[in-house]
Amino acid sequence: MQQLISVSGVVVPLDRSNVDTDQIIPKQYLKSIKRTGFGVNLFDDWRYLDPGEPGMDHSTRRVNPEFVLNQPQYQGASILLARENFGCGSSREHAPWAILEYGIRVVIAPSYADIFYNNSFKNGLLPLALSASEIDRLFELTASGDAIELTVDLPTQTVSGPEGFVASFEIDPFRKTCLLEGLDEIGLSLKEADAIRAYESRRQQETPWLFQQVK
Repeated sequence: MQQLISVSGVVVPLDRSNVDTDQIIPKQYLKSIKRTGFGVNLFDDWRYLDPGEPGMDHSTRRVNPEFVLNQPQYQGASILLARENFGCGSSREHAPWAILEYGIRVVIAPSYADIFYNNSFKNGLLPLALSASEIDRLFELTASGDAIELTVDLPTQTVSGPEGFVASFEIDPFRKTCLLEGLDEIGLSLKEADAIRAYESRRQQETPWLFQQVK
């Protein structure tokens, strides 16, 4: 899992509440579990005017010029700004996969659906929550249509931006450490690799019959 320490970049404002996981990555793309290939289909139904299916050449599809991800000033954005209850709906780990592969490392919203929130941390995506008034202020800063940049600093748990905007956010200390060190659940287990090998070796000496091959 990629480390996340500080992210500075363009903010893409998605001024919608209750964005569900089927809007983030539609159900027809859930057949693969490779964790790759989903960025092009992030917000697929809003992003394209033509219906999409797995395996097609998405570069040939007509894009929706009104959708925020297709507007030139937001190309290369690394921070997504949204409204409350982001990531609601069905459970699918493909949602954070699609967001991350598109290039977004941080989502800022007032609240999140629990399953999406947990899946995000497990994949290296930071879903940080700010107050409704702070979210309103960020949307005000984007209201002109010009791109703004924010800096999200995980060690200090702060968000800073134009016109003196500064906000603090809370995060579970364990999740914070995992993001800073780039550790998912497998990575956490591998930190104890020496202890695991020592245990397996000891068990083989203590109970050799458990390791005998059945003929």
